[in-house]
Amino acid sequence: MKISRKITIFALFALLLLAAAQAAFAAEAAHERRIRLATELINKMAIEQDAESLADVIKSGKGVAIFPAVTKAGLGIGGQTGEGLVLLRQPNGKWTGPAFMGISGASIGLQIGVSSVGLVLVITNQEGLHAFTGGNSFKLGADVGIAAGPVGRDASAATDGRAKASIYSYSMSKGLFAGISIDGSVINQNRDANKAYWGHDISAENALKKPANNKKIQGLVKALNELVKKAPK
Repeated sequence: MKISRKITIFALFALLLLAAAQAAFAAEAAHERRIRLATELINKMAIEQDAESLADVIKSGKGVAIFPAVTKAGLGIGGQTGEGLVLLRQPNGKWTGPAFMGISGASIGLQIGVSSVGLVLVITNQEGLHAFTGGNSFKLGADVGIAAGPVGRDASAATDGRAKASIYSYSMSKGLFAGISIDGSVINQNRDANKAYWGHDISAENALKKPANNKKIQGLVKALNELVKKAPK
């Protein structure tokens, strides 16, 4: 009887370990998939006609938040949600991070069906930087200023230090590249994804202080550096 009980306890313990391992694997697979999709999005944006505008804003900015697939759905009143990550660009051109985050929010309008867009937010100043590092969540347009990213001739005016937004947003949908307005959306930290990537509990603020030299993130860093090279001299 005692042996049978010990076997039962051991089996339950083994099942708990297996469940924990599967959960950890799922989280790891999720954050690696997010990095891969973010890399693909940056590569797609880099070959668009207005890539120079985006590159110029990134080159003069503090960092980027990349959400590869923000899904909007609904009829009349809808919503949007997506998962992404943030990397900061230092004055010497080196990148730090990543910190993983999610975006969600309500949208009101004549929406029918479901659409998915790739979203890139460029952090342009200290206020925008503080939004991503100062707490667990913040609201775009309320806690920090955001505007549709400038393209074409508007880009030079946006990077000359005059009246620029704290965050500029760009989208990619069905091959179309443009600025996009997402006022009212909420961005929040994804601590589970951060833990899966870094191997321990870590805040976005501390994650974004670490050099982006892990081999998992190198493909995305390379893609961003190649994009920045397209900025006007």
